[in-house]
Amino acid sequence: MSGRNLLIAELLYGSGLRLMELARLRVKDIDFDADTIFVRSGKGDRDRSTVLPSAVKEKLREHLKEVKVLHEHDLAKGYGEVFLPDALSHKYPHAAKEWAWQYVFPSSKLSVDPRSGKVGRHHISDTAIQDSIRNALRKAGIPKHASVHTLRHSFATHLLQSGVNIREVQSLLGHKNVETTMVYTHVLRNLSNAPQSPLDALYKEQKS
Repeated sequence: MSGRNLLIAELLYGSGLRLMELARLRVKDIDFDADTIFVRSGKGDRDRSTVLPSAVKEKLREHLKEVKVLHEHDLAKGYGEVFLPDALSHKYPHAAKEWAWQYVFPSSKLSVDPRSGKVGRHHISDTAIQDSIRNALRKAGIPKHASVHTLRHSFATHLLQSGVNIREVQSLLGHKNVETTMVYTHVLRNLSNAPQSPLDALYKEQKS
């Protein structure tokens, strides 16, 4: 993977974001100073924060520079307005065109918002993200089933393997109940302590 698709995959794995949480990220949700990503109205309509990986910060800054140029180009053409959640569009009528509210990963094309009838730039589609992961799997020759959610699953599993407290992982993932997070612990069996196969023992005995 490369470019935008690689950055998306790195954030999915490095921050544990769900597919649509990443697609709906806005510029104001990225805090570079605190190494934090804020997730607004995640699953269950809950807000939370998760980690912004240091490894992607510079690439993300460069990406946002390009997105800002695109936004300014849209504004110059009389567009540049995004959908605002809840009743914010009425409370802050000019916010929809502000840089802070723009999507981190906007669509490559302008479209008509069916809710307002206005022409704007929506966020990247879930299908585009799924296709990029699927194509990467194919190109890498990985003969296993995997999806966008596999990256979130790996985020949780690898944190637990490194000793992060399960309650902290629960908070980063945005799980309401810790029992949901505990599903990830089933892969944490230490295979280094697994019993030796009797076939391996037989061959080892023959060699000695």
